[in-house]
Amino acid sequence: MLRLTNTVQPYAWGSTSAIPQLLGVEPDGSPQAELWIGAHPSAPSDAEGVPLDERIAADPAGLLGGRGERLGFLLKVLAAAAPLSLQAHPDRATAARRFAEEEAAGVAPDAPHRLYKDAEHKPELLYALEPFAAVAGFRDPAAAADLLAGLRLQELPPDSADLLEALLADLRGAQEEQALRAATRRLLTAPAEAVAPLVEAVATACEDVDDPSAQCVVDLAGHHPGDPGVLVSTLLNQVRLQPGEALYLPAGNVHAYLEGTGVELMASSDNVLRGGLTPKHVDVEELLRVLDFRVLPPPLLAPRRVSDDEEVFAPADVDDFALTVLRVRPGAQTAWTAPLPRALLCLEGSVRVASARGEVVLERGQSAFAAAAEHPLTVTGEGRLAAAAPREG
Repeated sequence: MLRLTNTVQPYAWGSTSAIPQLLGVEPDGSPQAELWIGAHPSAPSDAEGVPLDERIAADPAGLLGGRGERLGFLLKVLAAAAPLSLQAHPDRATAARRFAEEEAAGVAPDAPHRLYKDAEHKPELLYALEPFAAVAGFRDPAAAADLLAGLRLQELPPDSADLLEALLADLRGAQEEQALRAATRRLLTAPAEAVAPLVEAVATACEDVDDPSAQCVVDLAGHHPGDPGVLVSTLLNQVRLQPGEALYLPAGNVHAYLEGTGVELMASSDNVLRGGLTPKHVDVEELLRVLDFRVLPPPLLAPRRVSDDEEVFAPADVDDFALTVLRVRPGAQTAWTAPLPRALLCLEGSVRVASARGEVVLERGQSAFAAAAEHPLTVTGEGRLAAAAPREG
């Protein structure tokens, strides 16, 4: 049972207050975007003086209980005050192949144009701690066409008018996946001199439209004027999570987190393919190769309710991770018997986690790693606990 000290990532889109509030420290005015809890080599947690990845490498059987040589998940607190990039993540086969290719080509791990930081996939879920907004997955292209065609646009330059006409023709194609593929490619590869005036005109016209997708355009254009990702957002589902709700993003799901704070759990990878809404490196062709262009509903993830106080969010298509959220009440005790490695984060109150070999008391914002060999675990106290572990079964 190891107490953890974790790295805060100061990405520009981060909230200045949400993570400091969770940790019980004074904000310093700088953005604090992500708190990483795990063993990813880019920012491993400190486990009582030793990086967690080094502890695992020294005793993988004891810490992971026979589940490989590395911790397969990464737990985060994500706090977005501004939109993140338009992005998607590769599947495992693609990540392994492309990582090997970039290694063989001698691309430096920290090179700005490096696409694959490791050989792993990066499916992820987001559990909302407060109202959380995102765009995720493609919607019916006809809905996007109707929105754009119904706008009262200012007069456009010829190149921009031609781009809009071609975009609407793409979206009204007979086959949905082909329509979305063509429209996305057209927007992300259009010359800036054509797409930027169209983004500006669409954003201006959307100010008077009572529609979530239209208001999303206005907000994104305020952060990223002229960026084609602003218009790509019209092709995507609007997702609004209330506290306690979750979404799940499998490989190939195009998305952008917009605003809010949540617990994020993913496979332990840092492979992100970006298409816009960012000053970072964008590789449109690589993004297009991994995208899933199927029309899907908003990617909400329903929990499995173990009891009135315990919910498990476990995607069915991956076994890397599951998130348990436990309400701990005075006088009650919860037992976890499965010998799984668990990363523990106290969200509220004071929670005691004990095994036959030791115990740890976690206050709000504090975290720990419970090795597989520590089980069974018992949880008591008063508060709320998030626990990340491999999916059982």
